[in-house]
Order: sequence, then structure tokens, then C-alpha cells
Amino acid sequence: MKLTIVYDNEVYKKGIGLKSDWGFSCLIETEDETILFDTGTEGDILLSNMERLGIDPGIVSKITVSHEHRDHNGGLKALASLVGDIDIYRLAKVSPSENMRLLSVEESREITEGVYTTGRLKGVIDEQSLVLNCEKGWYVLVGCSHPGVETILKTAQRYGDIVGLIGGLHGFNNFSLLEELDFICPCHCTQHKREIKELSPRTYAKSGAGRIIEI
Repeated sequence: MKLTIVYDNEVYKKGIGLKSDWGFSCLIETEDETILFDTGTEGDILLSNMERLGIDPGIVSKITVSHEHRDHNGGLKALASLVGDIDIYRLAKVSPSENMRLLSVEESREITEGVYTTGRLKGVIDEQSLVLNCEKGWYVLVGCSHPGVETILKTAQRYGDIVGLIGGLHGFNNFSLLEELDFICPCHCTQHKREIKELSPRTYAKSGAGRIIEI
């Protein structure tokens, strides 16, 4: 499984014209499907970054939206005319376009082989995360972790032992939870990146637009 961070607060791959912005989007490529997790804030930045990374929006077969904040769903309208008839998994009860078939998420379910949603997790802001079954183990992909990293990991562990965590962690500081992980890539809204890097130098991975993660 290949993950490409398309939209983030920082740029990882320099020199090809990628833009940073407050928001998050990650492309998931499995053997069978290409899933876009979140769409960033600005549609023009999302599409520009996809072009710079050689990603044709038309290859996207499904979209998942972690939660209904603009820095995660802002690019939906820009994508609508560039994708085919696809499924969109989100907590909201509306579809942004006729060609996006709404699958409103409440419970945990399979999105495609090896990719599962935690279902709606309650928090200050309700959110869903993805759980990925990869060759190296189970990874969790999060948007902002509003329900709490503890809650997300506990829910994801129903599928199996979690070895990796990728995405926005907001103010999470219970760093002991990260000790058992083999891979940590804090993105977007994470407030304690420096501390995570210092405490987990072996497993920490720098994020940013253009970062490719093979799992």
C-alpha cells in the first residue's frame, strides 16, 4: 500500500512547486483502488499539488472525509468535475455532487480490501479515521484526532495490533502511547511534533506535501 501526502501545513518534497497550507489530504493506493482521504482547504491548491505529484484526479475511485471542517473537506467541489462516479464516505448527510454517491458513516465498515473506517467516533468534533491492513501490520490514518488519539487507537485495535500512526494529532501529549509503534508520522495540526521527534527518534517520520510512505 502506498500513501502520498498531497496537502499539509508543510512541504516535504522541495523544488517541484508544491504548496503548503493549513489542511490535510492523503492519497491511498492499494492493489485494487485509489482512495483520497480528506481534500484539504483550497481546491486550487489540492489540484495543483496533485498535478505536481503526477496524480490524475480521475484515478480516484473513492473519497473519505475524516470530519466536516473546511481544512478537510474544502477541496470536494473542485474534485467533483474531475472524478467519475465514485463513492464518498463521510459523516455529513449530503453529497457535494451528483456523481459522488453518499455513504454516510456511522459504524465501522470495510471501504475496500484492507481499508476500514473506525466509524463515527464521538468527540468535541465527531470524526472517523481509517485503519489500514498492510504488509508491515495495521496502520491508522487520522485527520485531526478530535475524539482523542487514545480513543482512536483503542477502536482501531479491534482489527489487530497497531504498528503505525499517520496524520494530525492536535494537542495529543500522552506520548507513552507511541512507545509500541514502529512508525509515527505526525502531520497537519499536530502541536507537539518536536517532542514526538525527540522522544521517538527511531520511529518518527517527517511529514509534508509530497511525502510518500510505503507500508
